[in-house]
Amino acid sequence: MSIQTLVVVTGAVLLIVFANTVSRRVRVAGPLLLMLLGVGISLLPFVPAITVQPSVILVGVLPPLLYSAAVSAPAIEFRRELGAISGLAFALVIVSSLVLGGLFVLLIPGLGFPLAVALGAILSPTDAVATSIVRKLGAPRRILTMLEGESMLNDASALVLLRTAVAAAAASFSFVSTLGAFAWSVVSAVVIGCAVGAVALWLRARISSPTANTAIGLTVPYLAFVPTEAVGGSGLVAAVAAGVLCGQGAVRMLTPEQRISDKATWGTIEFVLEGAVFLGMGLELWGLAQDNIRAHEGLATPLLIAGAAFVVLILVRAAYAFTVPRLQSAHARRRSSAATQSKRRRRDPAQVQRRQADAVYYSSSPLSWRHSTLLVWAGMRGAVTLAAAQTLPADAPHRELLVLTAFVVAGGSLLVQGLTLPSLVRVLGLTGSEKAGPPYAEIRAIDAALRRTAQRAVGRSDIRLGDRSTVSGAVRAAAIPQLVAGEERAARGPESLNSDLALVRVMRARLHELGRSGRYSTAALRYVMDELDATEISIKLHLESQK
Repeated sequence: MSIQTLVVVTGAVLLIVFANTVSRRVRVAGPLLLMLLGVGISLLPFVPAITVQPSVILVGVLPPLLYSAAVSAPAIEFRRELGAISGLAFALVIVSSLVLGGLFVLLIPGLGFPLAVALGAILSPTDAVATSIVRKLGAPRRILTMLEGESMLNDASALVLLRTAVAAAAASFSFVSTLGAFAWSVVSAVVIGCAVGAVALWLRARISSPTANTAIGLTVPYLAFVPTEAVGGSGLVAAVAAGVLCGQGAVRMLTPEQRISDKATWGTIEFVLEGAVFLGMGLELWGLAQDNIRAHEGLATPLLIAGAAFVVLILVRAAYAFTVPRLQSAHARRRSSAATQSKRRRRDPAQVQRRQADAVYYSSSPLSWRHSTLLVWAGMRGAVTLAAAQTLPADAPHRELLVLTAFVVAGGSLLVQGLTLPSLVRVLGLTGSEKAGPPYAEIRAIDAALRRTAQRAVGRSDIRLGDRSTVSGAVRAAAIPQLVAGEERAARGPESLNSDLALVRVMRARLHELGRSGRYSTAALRYVMDELDATEISIKLHLESQK
């Protein structure tokens, strides 16, 4: 690496930190501020035209970003919204691509329908990075679940459709072969991704060092991506599949130290990569504009086409969001209620409880026209659109026009929708308790359940807690070791600390049972899990100090 490259990378990281710090004061989302800074830098006379290779984003950036999002995906809520997420990530992408394809055939003479559909596929997916803007606004969690699930999967579905359309443009089109290629891309990715995730969990569970463990974890998205791409599948879907499996398995197979190390590491990676993506988008503006000025004697044509495409995207998304998710939600609510009655007749308490929790979830947060409006306007395009556009064949007709159109749609979407989203959320009245942080009412209920479990464990003979007389008074009274002051814990002996450690593990087992019941949100369960992890680490540190 040259000194110049080192200076650029260091400066970019510092600029990302600066922009995110300033964004809190000026109340502009950090990603938007970074893109604007990138645009400003690209216009400086001494800055050359910059082109980011699409492989940098599609291969270097997206696999770890999507994997990280999948690891932290709220599994309970994703299961409940699976129908809506699948529709947004697959059906909406296909419909949008076809509708846009028809538009581009009319607006760009000589393009051809397959390449027109390819450009439609490029513009169809919402961006996983752009969703971070919505997350910081305190939007309803149900809408966030849909947006996060959509953005994790629709990048892959759009890229598979893009690949298929480009292949169709170069050869004769066959519906059967196209459908088969699409199915193979998804199925092979899920199989390979789950296999890689399972092997990674098995291996990491047998490595005690958190540092070495995290190092292996960093390779998982690429271990899933590379072989899947080699067999013609979608490496991004594989990374997501591996992330979902690893995220769910980590709470049972990894140690608290490993989980905390992973959380900090992936948080840093997300922060830097997300910032770099938006900064890179801004920096590419001038080079793309210059190419189109030379090819089309101005920017009017790409701006008009991009404007028409943006309007069509919003209309198609609105037609979908105001009908399908609400119908799916009503169907899921009826199915949950019917399944509850059926399970009651079969006397299956666990299934009954889970179905009842699902019914409460749907009835307590019904989707209204306000939620649908937010779902439409929050579907922003981003760097994936620009990177995918640059993968178009070099000999494609009007390539410069297609690439700049993709940039204008992505950049304009981020600026127009991103800058107006805070006002829209306030106007719709969708802020409030969602912005307050973790669901403390649920957390208190979970804590109460864990206290009862721990109090019973202290008095039972079938659970090995060492000498019960050494269990601290505070633990006996509150039954939660984290309430014991650090000074008190430091003054106690190894036997007493081991008793507390066993008690924490009993509580964690109970927490897993509560998670399977479906009564509590993923956010509340993870909050309590983090508390138990911190407590266990504290106890282990005191035990180490007494050796």
